[in-house]
Amino acid sequence: MSVFLPVVTVGIINIIVNPYDVFDTPNLLGINHSKPRKYNNDRLFKTIDIIRIKPVTVLLGSSRIKRALDPNHPALANYQPAYNLGLDSPNVYELRRYLEHAIANQEELGLVIVCLDFFTFNSFHENRLNFSENRLEKQHISAKDFINLTFSIDALLASQETIVDSRKTQAYYLGYGENGFMPQLNIDPKKTRQRFNRLISYYLKYRYARYQLSAQFLDELRKIVDLSQKNRIKLILFISPCHGTHWEAMKRKDKWSNFEEWKRKIVEISDVFDFSGYNSITTEAIHNNMKNYTENSHYTPQDEVKFIKEIQEKL
Repeated sequence: MSVFLPVVTVGIINIIVNPYDVFDTPNLLGINHSKPRKYNNDRLFKTIDIIRIKPVTVLLGSSRIKRALDPNHPALANYQPAYNLGLDSPNVYELRRYLEHAIANQEELGLVIVCLDFFTFNSFHENRLNFSENRLEKQHISAKDFINLTFSIDALLASQETIVDSRKTQAYYLGYGENGFMPQLNIDPKKTRQRFNRLISYYLKYRYARYQLSAQFLDELRKIVDLSQKNRIKLILFISPCHGTHWEAMKRKDKWSNFEEWKRKIVEISDVFDFSGYNSITTEAIHNNMKNYTENSHYTPQDEVKFIKEIQEKL
């Protein structure tokens, strides 16, 4: 009994505070409305959201789609409920598995919009450490996740962090990410150039340091297309409109020929909207009050409005 009571107490606290936003408990302003641990665990909480919401429309891809495409966009008014299933730095295998998870929880899934990114097809781009096969294609939270999120000390520390952060975070964060859409908020405009420089350096040093187009990941895209056809899902694929400096970094690492080969391969598999390259939007001058970009890789909802009109014609 002396051991049982503390364990139960920890469980009750973690369920009430709900630091990863996986339990059906309310978010209370000043208590648990801000959940910093949630935003680095999208492979966890988005699995549960799919089970709970059972969307008929899914926006699938990397953080580029997670931060810019709003499931409540007017173009999707007839395709609700919609959910943004963008994940941080996935590969195509992970995307296929999350599509299967969405199908397993919604037989009437009717529309899937997928953001295709060059880096997700890199054979060196492995599954993220927090990816778990065990939680996918289930209609309930896995036993392992439930135990870890309810009774672990790590979850208790996450609850403490949630309470502390909620006391100092503004009210407009309430409900942030409730449909998977997680735009970057409160960005310091004075650090725009710093963000560009930091992320370009990252791509030069890591993402484009070595690249080999993966035959396996191309096959995963074929599986996504086949899954959509088999389940009578309307599938729309597009390439992100990254900033011009992103393409310049790619050229600097001599990956442009790989990029062109990748585009030739994916259009052999399916039709694709290509928003890459140079135009009046992607060459927006870098300054403190940019409308279309937070840095070279991630575009904003402002940019989304401009190209979603073309996708809308396919709906």
